[in-house]
Amino acid sequence: MSVNGKKVLHMDRNPYYGGESSSITPLEELYKRFQLLEGPPEAMGRGRDWNVDLIPKFLMANGQLVKMLLYTEVTRYLDFKVVEGSFVYKGGKIYKVPSTETEALASNLMGMFEKRRFRKFLVFVANFDENDPKTFEGVDPQSTSMREVYRKFDLGQDVIDFTGHALALYRTDDYLDQPCLETINRIKLYSESLARYGKSPYLYPLYGLGELPQGFARLSAIYGGTYMLNKPVDDIIMENGKVVGVKSEGEVARCKQLICDPSYIPDRVRKAGQVIRIICILSHPIKNTNDANSCQIIIPQNQVNRKSDIYVCMISYAHNVAAQGKYIAIASTTVETSEPEKEVEPALELLEPIDQKFVAISDLYEPIDDGSESQVFCSRSYDATTHFETTCNDIKDIYKRMAGSAFDFENMKRKQNDVFGEADQ
Repeated sequence: MSVNGKKVLHMDRNPYYGGESSSITPLEELYKRFQLLEGPPEAMGRGRDWNVDLIPKFLMANGQLVKMLLYTEVTRYLDFKVVEGSFVYKGGKIYKVPSTETEALASNLMGMFEKRRFRKFLVFVANFDENDPKTFEGVDPQSTSMREVYRKFDLGQDVIDFTGHALALYRTDDYLDQPCLETINRIKLYSESLARYGKSPYLYPLYGLGELPQGFARLSAIYGGTYMLNKPVDDIIMENGKVVGVKSEGEVARCKQLICDPSYIPDRVRKAGQVIRIICILSHPIKNTNDANSCQIIIPQNQVNRKSDIYVCMISYAHNVAAQGKYIAIASTTVETSEPEKEVEPALELLEPIDQKFVAISDLYEPIDDGSESQVFCSRSYDATTHFETTCNDIKDIYKRMAGSAFDFENMKRKQNDVFGEADQ
């Protein structure tokens, strides 16, 4: 919005950037936040060496957030590392999601003949172009279901689980009976992201995800945006059903449009479920991950008799988010029962022994209207996915509702050139 010449005032009731997706430092602060009054033991090292994400996510190397960061030049404030591997859970064990053809051929995830069929399927996906019917091989992107595509290639249940959940990154199996185009595009995004760096399709910023909102805040400031941390919002002022301002500490900041997360407008959102996230501090890498200092593990719902997948995101001292020799693994899933902690047990078993656990159960909220009447635009809570694609879709949707036209990456790029000049690109 700042880049598009709007006057932006950003108020945050917290003393830190990023709202519910911030990174907490020092470690003492995390213990306080979870009411662990005894604080961290000596063995945890220096409190300042820790930056612990409250919401675990990775960036798809070729995904929308990386494009937004590149086009807005926020990348100049960030350093990324490639996540070392993605793993998938099958029959109580974890297997690396193959990231090269050689790995795929050597993988124990499938048998010999299954591999050939899977390879044919991947070649079909890579060549698929929704604008070129010659690539369809009898599949109609708008009407053929993904279940039918799997059947066409004669893929077995384990490979279907792995493809839908570890490559297309679906959290449930609802996608099977929907048109296949979305799934094909998701698998393409995965392989294109993987092709960029080779180890896995994911990136993670040094010093934690809290760096992302700070980077965007700096960009906004370059274009005249104003930032106020520690600023309580006492009231949102409406006239004739439209927002006209925000009241804080006796003063009113007037505005024509307002964007906020659900915590600022509890009466304009509805609860749409819950997510459990358990932050685990470890003194060792996760078993069977080849001692990776960062990885993702996906536990497909089928494998543990659930409706939605369980995820583990692991990062470590290599990303400047933990003290030397320490690892942070965060297990998360969509809550399905009245005993959420039991639901993530299959993930926690993979992480043993665990030095310290922090359990957070969060309600998921979504806005009850699109904001066109009130001009109050509300984001959705962060879901249980381990990447930012759904969040980016929400951001683009808010932009469209506010501006009346879709977010244009290319236009953003041109505006940047005006300020930084071509030479910097």
